Amino acid sequence: MRFLIIGAGGVGGVFGGELARAGHDVTMFARGAHRDAIERNGLTVREPEGEFTARVSATDSVADLPSADIAVIAVKSYSLAEVLPAVRTAAERGANVVPLLNGVTAADELIAGGVPRSNVLGGLARVSAVRSAPGVVERLSGFKSMVVGELGGGLSARASAIADAFQGAGIDARASATMDVELWQKYVFITAMAAVCGLGRASIGPVREAPGGHRLIKRAVGEVVAVARARGVPLPEDEAARTSAYIIDTLPPAMKPSFLLDLESGGPTELDTLSGAVARFAAEAGIECPVHETAMAAFGVRR
Repeated sequence: MRFLIIGAGGVGGVFGGELARAGHDVTMFARGAHRDAIERNGLTVREPEGEFTARVSATDSVADLPSADIAVIAVKSYSLAEVLPAVRTAAERGANVVPLLNGVTAADELIAGGVPRSNVLGGLARVSAVRSAPGVVERLSGFKSMVVGELGGGLSARASAIADAFQGAGIDARASATMDVELWQKYVFITAMAAVCGLGRASIGPVREAPGGHRLIKRAVGEVVAVARARGVPLPEDEAARTSAYIIDTLPPAMKPSFLLDLESGGPTELDTLSGAVARFAAEAGIECPVHETAMAAFGVRR
């Protein structure tokens, strides 16, 4: 398959590198020193199992984007508008578009931005990865997985073919017939983690150990689940209890969500996509979500 990776940072770099190593034709949409290094030396991918360098193409020109079968969108949610021209061009040239952004609104934002709905699938990634130097990405987690599916539900040949390509590249991948549920299940987890660790300015271990920590986690999870149900998403009955138990009983104490890492670095965050969106959805549904409203207000203060 021909892949276009729009967003060649940690997630896009690792997945694109693995796909290229498996023999797929991969082009990275990248800029500056990162693009130059990829063009000159290839893309180096460092993983817990070892390191390899993949030969991929790289460009920063929308006009020069090649035709592709699949365009994988792997930017931070706050950068989606910036890459919309590239995504539109890829779709116009025949690519199926798979957004792997955090949140539950990426597909709608792409469609509102002029990408034909028929070209857009739903997608999510589970991997911790960073761009550590120009031309170099590093996977920090022991896992790398993705899920892809049709926005309207049901299995399709194209979603299965995309999942097969990722699976063949060593990425734990599957096609889902219930992509809306998959997206919201990830959203419940990452948004609750962002809120509680962000408010505590700590990894999950100290948050759990703090007085009222378990109650805070359960409330943060429960608010997102309540919003999902208000929006008609058929999450499992035990979603809140299961996700809360996973955070409280299973996660390693040193785990930090990417939102907290962004806070600590002083860079932009995905607040608007995480607690900010939950608060907006809750207001639309006429329900309260005090944890996420607090997070939205606290992190929305400009410093």
